[in-house]
Amino acid sequence: MQNESFKLLNIRPVTEADISLVLEFIRDIAEYERLSDQVVADEAILRESFFGARAKAEGLIAERAGEPAAFAIYHENFSTFTGRPGLYLEDLFVKPEWRKHGIGRALLVRLAQIAVERDCPRFEWVALDWNHNAIDFYEKLGAKQLNDWRIFRMEGESIAQLAAQVIDN
Repeated sequence: MQNESFKLLNIRPVTEADISLVLEFIRDIAEYERLSDQVVADEAILRESFFGARAKAEGLIAERAGEPAAFAIYHENFSTFTGRPGLYLEDLFVKPEWRKHGIGRALLVRLAQIAVERDCPRFEWVALDWNHNAIDFYEKLGAKQLNDWRIFRMEGESIAQLAAQVIDN
């Protein structure tokens, strides 16, 4: 059955015509992750981020039988230890009705292929600690959880306050 699913599966890069679809997927994943209140992206912001002069994001759309079923958003990061860029998966979301069809796995396979094509020594992402289904899935694929690292984030006013500080030389 999985072979049949792959025959009907098309994975393609996000195009500018997909921006509204990407925003829809972003809202879907935010709802799933219970973070809908944090979505401030709109089509103009996404268009600039994906296709503007300083484009920083890339994406894939997975279609099954011609219907959008999933997406993945990724970008390159940089490792000082390897001296080379890696691939960072920002978001991967499969619509509930398309789960258990191998689509998430197929997107990760394609992203791993992109990492190999670009000679990236690392392919990284994060998962919410309560999302045990995702964690189990990633570990079955061979991903290792890095328990000795903690993610830090600054937003809004914290960034502004830090940026406003005078650097003493």
